Amino acid sequence: MTGIAAVQARIAELQAAFTPTVSTPTVSTSAVSTEPVFAQALSAAQATTTPAASGSTVTGEALVESAKKYQGTPYVWGGESLAEGGLDCSGLVQRALADLGVTDIPRTARQQMTLGQEVPSLDQARPGDLVVFGGGSHIGIYVGDGKMIDAPKPGDQVRIRDVYTEPTTIRRILPSAAEVAGPATASWGAATTAGPATTSTTDTSTAAGQTALALLAGNGATTGLFSGATPPTTDLSALWGATA
Repeated sequence: MTGIAAVQARIAELQAAFTPTVSTPTVSTSAVSTEPVFAQALSAAQATTTPAASGSTVTGEALVESAKKYQGTPYVWGGESLAEGGLDCSGLVQRALADLGVTDIPRTARQQMTLGQEVPSLDQARPGDLVVFGGGSHIGIYVGDGKMIDAPKPGDQVRIRDVYTEPTTIRRILPSAAEVAGPATASWGAATTAGPATTSTTDTSTAAGQTALALLAGNGATTGLFSGATPPTTDLSALWGATA
């Protein structure tokens, strides 16, 4: 084999080795589940307890959606995880925030009512605000249109219902999606999660393969293989408001 033929053969080997393989997803054709409501809530919650994406800002709307996963979960006094068989009112708030990557939230409704900033009235409340009742004996998450999602009482389950009375206090702990989409703002104590930037194995392999091909052909082009910016560090300190 001549020198040129050997080089061409080697290039073909490298191209075959570093060409990404695209897998075709398999669609399940199983029948509709007939599991009890709690089992369905457990399955949904376990499938979607992924923290917020790196560098993203958690919003009030996201908190509402996170809490909705637990609809149908039984009320269990002191419950803060499905492993305990259910959730209580403050356990739901804590669990829904944890699923979004917001941790170190106090455990009880009386403690949670000191988070964020006061909202003057229910007319000014928006999705994701915490609504507190009975001086801190109960707490829920406002979903909009005069409704909230909460774990009401023993014998009941997590559900969306009307705000049944004037709240003791309404606390805003997260920005709205509209605020996040607009100019940066520090109001209402936005909670932000951040993590290290990642590069997929396929992208890295492809880039490495292209670099190897360039080197073998004599181009020596390696610029940009490891380019990228470091994201900001996590800072959840702004989530906390003045304590009572």
